[in-house]
Amino acid sequence: MNSARPWWATATQALSHLLLPPRCLHCGAPGAAGEDLCADCRASLPHNSCACPLCALPLPQPAAACGRCLKRRPPASAAALASFVYTDPIDRWLPRFKFNRSLACGQLLASLMLQDPRLHTLAAGIDVLVPLPLHRRRLGSRGYNQALELARPLTKALQLPLRPELLQRTRDTAPQTGLDAIARRRNLRGAFTAHPDMRGLRVLLIDDVITTGSSMLEACRACKRAGAIELRVLAAARAPQPGR
Repeated sequence: MNSARPWWATATQALSHLLLPPRCLHCGAPGAAGEDLCADCRASLPHNSCACPLCALPLPQPAAACGRCLKRRPPASAAALASFVYTDPIDRWLPRFKFNRSLACGQLLASLMLQDPRLHTLAAGIDVLVPLPLHRRRLGSRGYNQALELARPLTKALQLPLRPELLQRTRDTAPQTGLDAIARRRNLRGAFTAHPDMRGLRVLLIDDVITTGSSMLEACRACKRAGAIELRVLAAARAPQPGR
């Protein structure tokens, strides 16, 4: 696959930056390195550098797995990566992207995910990228799937096929906001269906934020029922504690 950008795309981006210089989405200062993020705010981003390797839950110190993953046998996924902890400013950017159509927030988050040095290790040997789907009713009201929009630049950079049709959300569940971990699991039970073409594939599931992990757990189960041989998980952010 030829990853070189056409000359007109580079020229258009340069003209855009000249007419509308990037501004930091966090503090409003001039952006650095052509991004909507200044150097000072970049240095203070809440990187999820110490986390459970199976569910990306932030941990106080390195460990083979968090307590919940140690109890779950087999684990839901073979590996998981969330680039950031879901705290300021990520916990403001993601809702703006998800509910207020701020594509600038989504573009910045995808760019930052691509700069995570752990990403290529996570994606090694993967066959397809699959974003977590929205139910058609929620997709119709929101206008786009934020997980799919994050996945688009990732598939180009990683040179892996993007297959959103392989996983569908077949049940329109109640919003997860305000539910505790047990209620979230009950709410999502049987919400996803995976296509038989997933059989024999190593799949990287992509979402914007993992809170309790209930949605990702149900998606992984659906993929395994369809015959996927390995599931890995990628998200922009992970909540600091289950249920928060």
